[in-house]
Amino acid sequence: MTKPLGIILAGGLATRMGGGDKSLLELGGQSLMSLVIDRLAPQVSDIALNANGDPTRFADFGLPVLPDSIQGYAGPLAGVLAGLDYAAEQGADHIVTAAADTPFFPQDLVEVLQLAAKMDDTNIALAATPDPDRGTLRQPTFGLWPVALRDDLRAALNDGVRKVVQWTSRHNAAVAMFPNWDYDPFFNINRPEDLQKAEAMLAEHS
Repeated sequence: MTKPLGIILAGGLATRMGGGDKSLLELGGQSLMSLVIDRLAPQVSDIALNANGDPTRFADFGLPVLPDSIQGYAGPLAGVLAGLDYAAEQGADHIVTAAADTPFFPQDLVEVLQLAAKMDDTNIALAATPDPDRGTLRQPTFGLWPVALRDDLRAALNDGVRKVVQWTSRHNAAVAMFPNWDYDPFFNINRPEDLQKAEAMLAEHS
């Protein structure tokens, strides 16, 4: 299968971390962004960042920085749209998104997303993990997205749609299941205590 374009979603407000860029926090001597880039790069054809504000704060990474085109903080779907618009300019037909605050995501993320979409005869898929209470816990910032749906997504955002699953359900998105190992592969860093937990996870699994 052709490798898609990778888009790292770094546009969150980080309110639970006191604001600022979570992706620039350090974990194991590297920024979260560097860890995510290193994990995503082998799986995709190229990488761009979705982030708002002054792009020069990400200059050290040497990657294109794509701001949201939807005004106001519209959540991760706005970042997906920015990625799809960029992919269209690059001649790509799909993107895969990964969150900038989730450093342990699967190293076969793209492969499993693509396989799930193929098996369900669709071109869009969301990552998910088993959940004892809900059965399936979807991971809405980790997905395979077709450039062909970018105008539909733009219209949905302009109509006020903000929840990822609300939009992906309209398009019969496949669910790509990933096992919970001895830790949650989609563990994300929202609070200062999460960073401490991530340090312990890194030490245990490095």
